[in-house]
Amino acid sequence: MTAQPTPLNWLSIFTLGLIWGGTFMVVSIALEGYGPLTVACARTTLGAVTLVLLLHAMGRHLPRGHRMWAHLVPMGVLNTALPFALLSWGQQYVPSAFAGISMAALPLFVLPLAHFFTDDRMSARKAFGVVFGFIGAAVLIGPAAFDVSSGTLALPELACLAASFSYALAAILTRRCPPLDSLALAASGLVVGAICLIPAMLLLEGVPTLNADRTGVAILFLGLVPTALAALLRVQVIRSAGPVFMTLVNYQVPVWSMFFGAWVLSEVLPLRFFVALLLILGGLAISQWNSLRTLLGAVRFSR
Repeated sequence: MTAQPTPLNWLSIFTLGLIWGGTFMVVSIALEGYGPLTVACARTTLGAVTLVLLLHAMGRHLPRGHRMWAHLVPMGVLNTALPFALLSWGQQYVPSAFAGISMAALPLFVLPLAHFFTDDRMSARKAFGVVFGFIGAAVLIGPAAFDVSSGTLALPELACLAASFSYALAAILTRRCPPLDSLALAASGLVVGAICLIPAMLLLEGVPTLNADRTGVAILFLGLVPTALAALLRVQVIRSAGPVFMTLVNYQVPVWSMFFGAWVLSEVLPLRFFVALLLILGGLAISQWNSLRTLLGAVRFSR
């Protein structure tokens, strides 16, 4: 049985929301000095090296065997290489807050996919929550969603939502993957992502150099904090407080992304961002109501 959330668990979940919510701001800063593939590649490669070294220090290793890697390769592409590249490209044109809000739609993509590709069936309440949340996603993109002519933001905005969909596909593949240590799973995904992104970066953007300004700091931060450190915190939270408790991060990330975008980057946040956020989070709450009720009941019981 999963233990009740402790003060350390609450601190960890708050820290994860803060880290992942601030990641979009840091990506925007890194893009001031680097190309999108370089940003995505640096984040992935630094995270991969850090976690592989940590595995080695703990006396553990990456998974072995062709059958296991047949699962890990597509998971790594969909969970690191593709979404990191899509987000970096999209954030060249859209506010970091937009990218953060688009990530809130991730569970809404997972639910219908899980209905068709796993044994997790979608109830009428979940379906209503998904539709409600997708209305928020439509509001987020706005009326120009299908205007992909030159100069519009439709393609960058759709790229951010496509990154969220890619994460959702990776989540389904993760459910179907044979049991594997969470830290080794995270390290494997980053290794696959690095193998994909390094040649793409070299071919299209060349060999990068570390800038001695805030863009260079941003590159280092992306690889070490939201990728490597956050992976460790995530494992600690799931193991000690359970995956239901972990879902609280989904509600924090878009809020923090909007806060940092407005406060640090002076981004102008249109009213539709706030309306979209309320609709997406509302749909998320409706679709995950049983999990939230269980969590709230556990918190009351622990008191």
